[in-house]
Amino acid sequence: MQALSSVEGGYDQLAPKFDHTPFRTPGVVLDATVAALRPPAALRPPAALRPPAALRPLGSFGRGLDVCCGTGAGMRVLRSVCQGPITGVDFSAGMLAQARSAHPDARWVRADARALPFAGAFDLAVSFGALGHFLPAERPALFAGVYRALRPGGVFAFPIGAPPPITSRWYWALLGFDLAMRVRNAVWHPPFVMYYRTCPLHAVRNDLTASGFTVTTVPLTALGRREDGSPRYRLVLARRASTP
Repeated sequence: MQALSSVEGGYDQLAPKFDHTPFRTPGVVLDATVAALRPPAALRPPAALRPPAALRPLGSFGRGLDVCCGTGAGMRVLRSVCQGPITGVDFSAGMLAQARSAHPDARWVRADARALPFAGAFDLAVSFGALGHFLPAERPALFAGVYRALRPGGVFAFPIGAPPPITSRWYWALLGFDLAMRVRNAVWHPPFVMYYRTCPLHAVRNDLTASGFTVTTVPLTALGRREDGSPRYRLVLARRASTP
């Protein structure tokens, strides 16, 4: 039933069971994100070796925003690194209802992430597992909205996985899924946008840069490495300029 619905309608239906599915962001990914955003003081480099402030991802933040928050898994990250109020935004009323029940002290806003209703309100924005719900042509609106939502110097952070090698079964599984979704959306309406292969790091970096962000990445080594030694996941850190 979800697969034959729109994205919003599908998640409204799935919401009561979502946290029991494999689609919920795993705790290990959330914890690795926290460690990258605020590593223990003993692991932080000396002041003389730290990157310029404009690129520095370390330390606590003030207000936090989870973009496409779903049932609120990202609150685990925001609570760990933010000292101010935290907010989740999603366009599925069902998912927000679950999030509000689990985290009653957070603020929840129903809105389309392609038209975020915030301006200069947050020091940190995060997002987990949502990029596949946006077609490449929609990413500029998403990133521009996040840019507006951040205060000068604010950071937009999200993990992104390395593509599996062509010899991996995951490569063919994800390719097959995306092809099946394209066929489904070509013959059935409304569309259900969910693709795994439409947001490679280089394309995401280019779109973020075009939106005004300065982009760096941090390897999430706790999530493992590929056979060639490269990290399986990186945390993208997109920073808004410190001055308007």
